[in-house]
Amino acid sequence: MPRILLVEDEEHLAAGIRFNLELEGYEVETIGDGLRAVERVVPEESPPYGEGGVDLVVMDVMLPGLDGFQIVDRMRKAGNFTPVLMLTAKGLPQDVVQGLEAGADDYLPKPFDLSVLLARVKGLIRRRDWARGLAGEAETARVGGAEVDFRNFEIHRGCETIRLTLLEAMLLKLLVQRRGEVVTKTEILEKVWNVSPDTETRAVDNFVVRLRRHVEPDPRVPRLIQTVRGVGYRLAAEE
Repeated sequence: MPRILLVEDEEHLAAGIRFNLELEGYEVETIGDGLRAVERVVPEESPPYGEGGVDLVVMDVMLPGLDGFQIVDRMRKAGNFTPVLMLTAKGLPQDVVQGLEAGADDYLPKPFDLSVLLARVKGLIRRRDWARGLAGEAETARVGGAEVDFRNFEIHRGCETIRLTLLEAMLLKLLVQRRGEVVTKTEILEKVWNVSPDTETRAVDNFVVRLRRHVEPDPRVPRLIQTVRGVGYRLAAEE
């Protein structure tokens, strides 16, 4: 069963969320403090997905000690790319964008309906499994001189191994599936970020820049992940 870490300082809310997640069959651990959460998700050696760690983190933004943005930032810098669903009282579009750009994989404003939270949790786990190739999709792909291991969210290039976040892996998987075709920013926002297609954000462009650093021989002159100005991006067809 998927293991979930719930980081929420409101005891009654945490108890209610935990109870309902456990009813759905998840194994749940709760933490109510930002500093303790960092100790849990940023160990000296961050474990791979689902091995000695957790499969998903559900995290409030406003926490004592450290806020959710700071925790996710430290997670990612430490190489822990476990999917994160952020909970926050701030629900404006710019707040959603800030959460996603901070490293979260999904973002749910408070107050929320419990059924919506459960659907988001299931959706994130389903998206993770799709990116990994657990739903009958390819688990590996070749992009230029790089070998992409979707199962472990890694890129192998020569002797170098690069870890990917869930959203990076999903974006690359979408480009691989549509290799040679233009993938619009609208599609990316809907299928990868799970946000409204009219959301104003540079997050997609920033993620593409990061992927280019991982796979392009010269990221300054990209030839694999091509920009189609005003429309979106295209992964070059295999030679």
